[in-house]
Amino acid sequence: MSEKRFPLTRPQLDELAKRYPTPFYIYGEKAIRENVRAVKKAFSVFPSYKEHYAVKALPNPFILKILADEGLGADCASLPELILADMAGMKGEDLMLTSNETPAREYSAARDLGAVINLDDFSHIEYLEKTAGIPELISCRYNPGPLKGGNAIIGKPEEAKYGFTREQILAAFPLLRDKGAKRFALHTMVASNELNVDYHIETGRILFELAAELKAKTGIRLEFVNLGGGAGIPYKPEQEAIDYGYLAGGLKKAYDEIIVPAGLDPLGIHTEWARAITGPYGWLVTRAIHKKEIYRNYIGLDSCMADLMRPALYGAYHHITIPGKETAPLTETYDVVGSLCENNDKFAVQRQLPKIEIGDFVVIHDAGAHGRAMGFNYNGKLRCGELLLQPDGSVLQIRRRETIEDLFATLDRVALEDFKQHLAH
Repeated sequence: MSEKRFPLTRPQLDELAKRYPTPFYIYGEKAIRENVRAVKKAFSVFPSYKEHYAVKALPNPFILKILADEGLGADCASLPELILADMAGMKGEDLMLTSNETPAREYSAARDLGAVINLDDFSHIEYLEKTAGIPELISCRYNPGPLKGGNAIIGKPEEAKYGFTREQILAAFPLLRDKGAKRFALHTMVASNELNVDYHIETGRILFELAAELKAKTGIRLEFVNLGGGAGIPYKPEQEAIDYGYLAGGLKKAYDEIIVPAGLDPLGIHTEWARAITGPYGWLVTRAIHKKEIYRNYIGLDSCMADLMRPALYGAYHHITIPGKETAPLTETYDVVGSLCENNDKFAVQRQLPKIEIGDFVVIHDAGAHGRAMGFNYNGKLRCGELLLQPDGSVLQIRRRETIEDLFATLDRVALEDFKQHLAH
């Protein structure tokens, strides 16, 4: 079982909402730091370990600065993400660029920043050489195909657009060596929100076996393997969180069985988790503003799927609590919905909840990854702001809510007036 606890009381929320009206995201700094330290402690069984936080999950430099302060790096999928991580103090090889169909300017920027480039395709070797040059340290992304089953969110590896085949990996590294690379790394990413610890251990074993085969056939010794992301969190109260100690122990057993005899010890172990790092420590706080009773009973919120699209996009479950009614009986059945002009704009469907009154706060849990980051402006919706609950109990605004002026900022209003005049004549 996982306890779904929100760190503020109803009276505290009442005071906070006077300064920052709902909806807003709020993140718990203390809990994030403690979680990072638990991960690092578990993986200290390896000669070296590095976590590159996947910036796409929560691209806010305040959060990235906290993670940098705890010794984490960043996994970036674009130039803006590289810039955000650099702004937060993540430098050089703490940065990884793991992108696909990558434009030349992003490879060039990664080279300028000293980031580790993680190639997604064999054809990108020549492309990278022509556009930015082959760096001393290079990584390649492996797609194990039918060796891994994938899962419902990320799909089957053999159907994915990402990565090299095994045969391409064995050909790519010698070619990169011939082109000047001197240090090498291997990466994969085959799951999303996976709670099965043995699945992640199996992924490690597959990479370890490929690393040993690569050395045996080409003489190339990898500096590190990146196990990717995909570690899940218990969105539902009845689910169990990943046991970091069990995971690291299982990976270390495979390491000792495969890497040590192959003469590859010490081999660095890297991950690029995000959901497991910040997911449970972010909450979307919103209010009930409408009730609707037709064929079902609905609670309408002042937020919508433009703020949190996972339930609409994936049918994902996010736990909901009502501050001040944490111990109240679950006597009502509601669809909890937003105001977007889409019928799938639902945070919960037929959810058992306490009786909700207009004005009640509604807290949506486990929104600290792939929440605000996936927001959008359809229907002209304005994305909400972000707050940080600091260890001393104070709250810092780390992103203000959007305004209509923000939404219209990319419009050329002078050209619009000229266009109107043109049509008038």
